[in-house]
Amino acid sequence: MRQCLDMKLRLSAVAAAVLAGAVLFAAGAPSVSAQKKDRVNGRLLHGKVLDVQDSPVFEAAVYLTNMRTRAIKTYIVSQDGTYRFPGLAYSTDYEVYAQYKGHKSDTKSLSQFDDRSDVYLDLKLDVR
Repeated sequence: MRQCLDMKLRLSAVAAAVLAGAVLFAAGAPSVSAQKKDRVNGRLLHGKVLDVQDSPVFEAAVYLTNMRTRAIKTYIVSQDGTYRFPGLAYSTDYEVYAQYKGHKSDTKSLSQFDDRSDVYLDLKLDVR
């Protein structure tokens, strides 16, 4: 009888430890629905177009190329120099650069292997 009681106590202790571990794991990990939501909405590429003095370049054009389809999206930056491309596919590589009055920034890449949902990239123009 005593042996049976000891076995029940051990099983209860193990079950309690497993339950506590599951609760701690779930509290620290992002929810599955939040991860799916990020994947469904796509990722966001945003940043600023800046000159050599780190001032915003008003009315610069930013070009985003989908490297799979070669489709190009453009964005004319606002007065604060910001651009924004939401809803980008995780499974696609992209290239982005800015142009203003004959000056072009370096081309930067956003890889499909970069799993960030929010990517910030500044683009520098040699405008004086």
